[in-house]
Amino acid sequence: MDLSTTYLGLNLRTPIVPSAAAPLSEDIDNVKRLEDAGAAAVVLHSLFEEQLLREKFELHHHLEYGTNSFAEALSYFPEPDEYHVGPELYLEHIRQAKECTNIPIIASLNGFSSGGWVEYAQLMQQAGADAIELNVYYVPTDFDLTGEQVEQNYLNTLREVKAEVSIPVALKVSPYFSNMANMAKQFCDAGADGLVLFNRFLQPDINPEELIVEPGSVLSSPHDMRLPMRWIAILYGRINADLACSSGVQRGHDAIKMLMAGAKVTQVCSALLRHGFNYIKVMEDEMKHWMEEHEYESVKQMQGSMSQLHCDDESAYERAQYMKTITSYKLGHSLV
Repeated sequence: MDLSTTYLGLNLRTPIVPSAAAPLSEDIDNVKRLEDAGAAAVVLHSLFEEQLLREKFELHHHLEYGTNSFAEALSYFPEPDEYHVGPELYLEHIRQAKECTNIPIIASLNGFSSGGWVEYAQLMQQAGADAIELNVYYVPTDFDLTGEQVEQNYLNTLREVKAEVSIPVALKVSPYFSNMANMAKQFCDAGADGLVLFNRFLQPDINPEELIVEPGSVLSSPHDMRLPMRWIAILYGRINADLACSSGVQRGHDAIKMLMAGAKVTQVCSALLRHGFNYIKVMEDEMKHWMEEHEYESVKQMQGSMSQLHCDDESAYERAQYMKTITSYKLGHSLV
């Protein structure tokens, strides 16, 4: 039974890849445990644009502090490494992860705006990262910012990161574009080697007792996989980029569905937080059992087999299911 796949030019033992969640990968021992449990690769937790910019400002403060005291102050600037304000810990984390494992390590760079922070992509490559997942998590709230400007910022950020590195770059995005199909094409034209679908925006909640705004539910459910599955099925074979799912995969059967839609890998997080790292083996065994029962010899044999490109009814991934659901409801329920 061949579960192997390729993603971003990397040869992976299986399609099951732990995603960029801090509890999974912020500790080197956890990265090793994930490999031992069967992870085909690991996406490390993110290094954030805000973190890099804050550290840059702190460094600037230290370099400038005291220079107005007397002219000779310019000659005793401190060395930057005295303050440890750069992303040294994250880069060291990449190095250690590469040294202690034999699986691909994918670094995660999280940001939106253009700027000098994207230069850290090159440092990630130098530290040994096999690929970079550029995670663009952005909620535009400026009433004067047009949709076209938002889309252009995505493209500019992607191009700047690609200009810094020679390793593959996967772009993790939200589904909230006026035309996701067109944006996927533009992302590929701008150099994306892969698309990770989708960012699951964590919606805030209101606590009426404490009168505060607080985080809502964090862990995903199987229902969350429907949206990425639709778009992976629509995009498969029509864009020149590998596709990965990052929402809602809880079981081996869920991974099978995503592969049939056209995914190269299925990223998992909530399932591992619920059941532990060894749950990877449970998912893998479920996949093997299903493949044996349905006479599939390899993952590659099923990838994209249920995509829109290979579906008898192309509208099944568009309005057809909406119409079928409405009709089914009217026939099976009395309306009040």
